Amino acid sequence: MNEKQKLKEVAGLFLKLGIIGFGGPAAHISMMREEVVVKKKWLDEQHFLDLIGATNLIPGPNSTEMAIHIGHERAGWKGLIVAGLCFITPAVLITGIFAWLYKEYGQLPEIQPFLYGIKPAIIAIILSAIFPLAKKSLKTVRLGIIGGIVLLLSLLQFNEIALLFGAGFLALFWNSITNKDSNIKGNNWIPLMLIPVSKTALLVPTNLNLFLIFLKIGAILYGSGYVLFAFLDAELVAKGLLTRTELIDAIAVGQFTPGPVFSSVTFIGYQINGISGALISTLAIFLPSFVFVALLNPLVKMMRNSKSFALFLDAVNVASIAIIVSICYELGTETITDWRTILIALLSIGIAFNYKKINSAFIVLGGALMGYLLFLV
Repeated sequence: MNEKQKLKEVAGLFLKLGIIGFGGPAAHISMMREEVVVKKKWLDEQHFLDLIGATNLIPGPNSTEMAIHIGHERAGWKGLIVAGLCFITPAVLITGIFAWLYKEYGQLPEIQPFLYGIKPAIIAIILSAIFPLAKKSLKTVRLGIIGGIVLLLSLLQFNEIALLFGAGFLALFWNSITNKDSNIKGNNWIPLMLIPVSKTALLVPTNLNLFLIFLKIGAILYGSGYVLFAFLDAELVAKGLLTRTELIDAIAVGQFTPGPVFSSVTFIGYQINGISGALISTLAIFLPSFVFVALLNPLVKMMRNSKSFALFLDAVNVASIAIIVSICYELGTETITDWRTILIALLSIGIAFNYKKINSAFIVLGGALMGYLLFLV
């Protein structure tokens, strides 16, 4: 297959995922695994796991960075760009429409009944996807213990990045004290450096200021979408560029629309500076992800071939799965609160685990429809 055909494949896949990818990074990654590991066999399970682990070690939106990684694996640097743009664009366009409606009419359409059913269905999709990943990543009892520790600490609200790096360090330390023949030393590898957070005093809503604000957030942000909103509150609401009501509405749009939750900044940019503000803000927050993945992707296979990096990466992979399980638990306690949501969750889990060939988009749409109908009861 030539390069042009591979690029078409990449574009088609990630446009589809960008349109049907509801539910946040964990759900997006589960959909990607189903497509590129199970159906298309572009990657094997281990390499997909390694990419998840590597993605968790750099700032930025995880699912977008996974799309960029996969595009690079399939079609080189052109695939890297095409995959990222195709995955992001549907969310940006849909969010842009909501932003225009909001600017014109001052409110969002009623979306709560659909969210009511979508969230339990998404939990089912995530669980069905991470089950085979968990079996693959738990190679030893030691890794199982590390995963259990990370899961417990994640449930206790410890910082995700500290847990990921801590798991890797613990695996290396544990190996060094139990395996005297090990040649893994702490000075044989260099941990990734975090970009320091610097405070800004940008108060004027110019496009240059918006670009700098969102470029900084995209370059330093680790963690879930909720961390993004904490940054937005500090950078925009506290400095008078956005009201807290507008930020909360941007959060709602980011949760309801498919694709990366970072598309919320498209909504925000539009409220501040119209179409140009939306475009500049979107470009700025996603740009660091393309740069980070382009730099990191060639190193992933090298990391797997190095004993020290491989051990570190195995532990990070297990920690990533543990954190996803923790996220599912938190989502479950927040969204599965009555007989209706319990019913939707159980039906979705039954379908996701027993009918593996069914497209996850149908589970999401089914959850939305059930949520709408049961919400009215």
